[in-house]
Amino acid sequence: MSKKQDSYYFQSFIACTDYACQAASLLLEVMKNFRLESLPEQMDAMHQLEHAADMRKHELLNTLVKAFITPIEREDIIQISQNIDEITDKIEDVLIRIYYNHIQSIRPDALELAETVVKCCGEAKSLMDEFADFKHSKSLRDHIIRINTMEEEADKRYISCMYQLHGACRDPIEIIAWREIYNYLEKCADACEHVADMVESAVMKNS
Repeated sequence: MSKKQDSYYFQSFIACTDYACQAASLLLEVMKNFRLESLPEQMDAMHQLEHAADMRKHELLNTLVKAFITPIEREDIIQISQNIDEITDKIEDVLIRIYYNHIQSIRPDALELAETVVKCCGEAKSLMDEFADFKHSKSLRDHIIRINTMEEEADKRYISCMYQLHGACRDPIEIIAWREIYNYLEKCADACEHVADMVESAVMKNS
């Protein structure tokens, strides 16, 4: 396989992770400057990012079907691409739930959790930037560790959010709505960790 063909898969991983970063930044911006009347337009913008990420993933998989030799195992390429796609999907899921639960204002601790998601996505992008050179990279392992650490931070924030919600809120409908939003914010961080874990596994198998 030529270096150009070899590079294609890693560049696709980077591009798809960049869509996840854009989606996370958009979600945080929507939550920081929340305007109910703007949500339909913002949801359209988010879906465009999710759709573009899907198209890039499908392009990668179509190329993989025709490939004779690949830089890492086919199963790893498929799983990593699906895991990256899951990040963007889960971010869009958060915005959808803000919309259909008729959220009127954003809880401050939800912003903190969203900020953690943005950081996780940024670190996942940095991980992908290093992945192509995984046999020589000196920082790839550090990115994996940082993502795992951020996911643990997201878990702690999630527990704190749920504790505050159940302690301060008396409206059962609002509790149900925000439980779902917090849950999907935490799933975004989980999805980043799944990418890191899969990359770590692929590196171990191919080193």
